[in-house]
Amino acid sequence: MGATDAFRARPVQQTSGRAPYVPGGLLDVLGVAAGVLDREGRIVLWSPQAERLFGWSAAEALGQYAARLLVAEDDVEAVLTLFAEVMGGGETFAVVFPARHKDGGTRLVEFRNVRLEDRHGEFFALGIATDREVLRKVERDLALSLGLVTQSPIGLAVLDTALRYVMVNPALERIYGLRAEQCTGRTVREVLPRADTGAIEAAMREVLATGTPLLDRIAVGHEGGGASEEEAQLVSYYRLEDPGGQILGVATSLVDVSDRHRTLEEARRRTALIADASVLIGTTLELEQTAHELAEVVVPRLADVAAVDVLDSVVEGRTGAPAGRAAVFRALAVAAARGTDAAASAACADAVRAADPPGRIAKYDHDRLVARCVRTGRPVRVSRVHAEDLPEIARDADAARLLARAGLHSYMAVPLIARGEVLGALDLKRISNPRPFGEDDAALAAELAARAAVSIDNARWYQRERATALTLQRSLLPQRPQDPVGLEIAFRYQPAGSASRVGGDWFDVIPQDGEKSALVVGDVMGSGINAAAAMGQLRTAARTLSQLGLDPARVLHHLDHTASGLDQMIATCLYAVYDPRSGRCCVANAGHLPPVRLRPGRPPALFDLPAGAPLGVGGVPFENTAVDFAPGDGLVLYTDGLVETRDEAIDARLEALLAVLKDAPAGLEATCDLLLTSLRPGNDQDDVALLIARVVPAPPAVP
Repeated sequence: MGATDAFRARPVQQTSGRAPYVPGGLLDVLGVAAGVLDREGRIVLWSPQAERLFGWSAAEALGQYAARLLVAEDDVEAVLTLFAEVMGGGETFAVVFPARHKDGGTRLVEFRNVRLEDRHGEFFALGIATDREVLRKVERDLALSLGLVTQSPIGLAVLDTALRYVMVNPALERIYGLRAEQCTGRTVREVLPRADTGAIEAAMREVLATGTPLLDRIAVGHEGGGASEEEAQLVSYYRLEDPGGQILGVATSLVDVSDRHRTLEEARRRTALIADASVLIGTTLELEQTAHELAEVVVPRLADVAAVDVLDSVVEGRTGAPAGRAAVFRALAVAAARGTDAAASAACADAVRAADPPGRIAKYDHDRLVARCVRTGRPVRVSRVHAEDLPEIARDADAARLLARAGLHSYMAVPLIARGEVLGALDLKRISNPRPFGEDDAALAAELAARAAVSIDNARWYQRERATALTLQRSLLPQRPQDPVGLEIAFRYQPAGSASRVGGDWFDVIPQDGEKSALVVGDVMGSGINAAAAMGQLRTAARTLSQLGLDPARVLHHLDHTASGLDQMIATCLYAVYDPRSGRCCVANAGHLPPVRLRPGRPPALFDLPAGAPLGVGGVPFENTAVDFAPGDGLVLYTDGLVETRDEAIDARLEALLAVLKDAPAGLEATCDLLLTSLRPGNDQDDVALLIARVVPAPPAVP
């Protein structure tokens, strides 16, 4: 490219095999004026920029003495002296002075004067000048730009239109972990081989093509050029243009937001953990299951090993944390993270062996950290565990050795507090997780423990209520009755899985005069201790009435009056009396599900009898239904918990009952087991009372 080409007006056409050369626009911004003076100081050459700066056209300026035309009278002598020095000795002078403008005013200009020599030995002076304010603004902008580039904590880079690095500032050197010279002249793919360079280059090309900046894109880890996956940057891209609009390349800025990113990620992690805890903890009212759910939730997101222990006094119904003495715990659950390799798995296994196995009673002296935790009701945290800390953490010396071998480096115990009472402690250990427990971890653990403690307390009270209701229920049910005359019997009672559902079902076998036997099954509507108590009263009343020799309908009539006085208690009941002498069975029903009649050689069938009204309704008569019972005939009495489900109609469930009985084994005990396993798998929402009676042949007469 020749010298003339360099001064062609933009745009410059590309020549064969070469990229186009387009001059920058900085000189246009400065508006540098040029003029040439002869030895006497007369203007012999005058540029258009000089005309714009001083107002004089070339026709007006050429031939004029520059000092008279452009310099105020007070400055003429000084300027002429400097001019003489330049022309005499070849020195260059620079001066700032108020130049005269054609309009009569002045312009503060920065002026340079340089001596020129032509081929004939003649000397000339080249004067160049620019507006002082314009120059200072450019200088300020340049200084600001350089200061920002070199001193800014923001990583900055400039890439040319071929997306090769032209400049990298010190901040970006630190982010990339590379020196500037390792980046200059290289592409993004070469500088950041592990980054998503395809996406980065696509974004840069989009900015180059459209001129629209892409601002504050979050880039995590290697995507933004970071060395680790925990690093994050806000990345922006801008198109660079010179003052004339020529595209120079693209600039990128990276703001290190790793701390903010980690904080947000930690907040999201904690929020997710708390949300999961709300869903996953307390799914049942089983104490051990609730403790296990708590341990599973915190591992591995909060700890590598977690244990849930409650005070034995709490389980036994006593209150109050130990004061100044050893704490006796009942271990409920232990959970451990799955190691990423064999060494990590072995370490977690050692830590689990150091914990108390679920179900074991463990005693911790008052100087142990977990004992202090439940005594004070405050978290205990050892951010960095040292050898001397292990005896205060472990239950004994063997456990301390296991924890040392596991590499326990951080420990925390958080009290389980519900309704103002300390129930136990959540014990947390970090082994594989390299970060020590911090204050944020303690706050998160405390919140999880508080939420879980309510569920644990509910489970504790549930178990106590269930145990009480079951104790009452079982005490009111008959013990193993002897087979009545002419009958063999089998029975089962299964309580509901929930304490709130226990208590309403009962059965009874009552011997009467004349070798008769009364068979009773009933279900008090409602549940819990109140239902169990009402059931006990009805059962007692039924036994008393049975001794009077009343027929079943009359017995139900009197039981109806009894139920009406039990605080609006409603119950269903089926009452049957079998007389082995006549071979007759008389049955009356008070709103109960029909029994099943069994006869050899025939399929099981529902006993056809009037349904009647439940006990406690009052004023509704009951009817007797009598049938003959031959040897081998049987009667299956049951409560609704055996057949009812939430998703099937009762008619379908009764058909299922008949189908099971059709293939039932000969033994009554086996038949009871078959009915419970076939009709109640996984369904423990209600009590079940089951009574099966079968007529046996009369013994031969003694001669």
